[in-house]
Amino acid sequence: MVGVVYHARFLKETRTLPKSQQKKLARLIELLADDPYDARLHTKHLSGELIGVLSFRVTRDWRVLFCFLDEETIKLLAVGHRSDIYE
Repeated sequence: MVGVVYHARFLKETRTLPKSQQKKLARLIELLADDPYDARLHTKHLSGELIGVLSFRVTRDWRVLFCFLDEETIKLLAVGHRSDIYE
């Protein structure tokens, strides 16, 4: 199990999500803390300017960006629509 910390941007963006996505996101964060590579998260390593950042899927359209601060701590960076989040 890893610890999870939240960037201020992530917290702000979370409040703009539809309520159903907020509830699902809360469950997925629990999965992430247990196993960041759980198949249900669809975790991906990003490339290019986002090297060192990973993403996981909330729904087909919503993604969360995160990174490892160390082996036991994950920082959630941002959440948004897949068309906007990687910019």
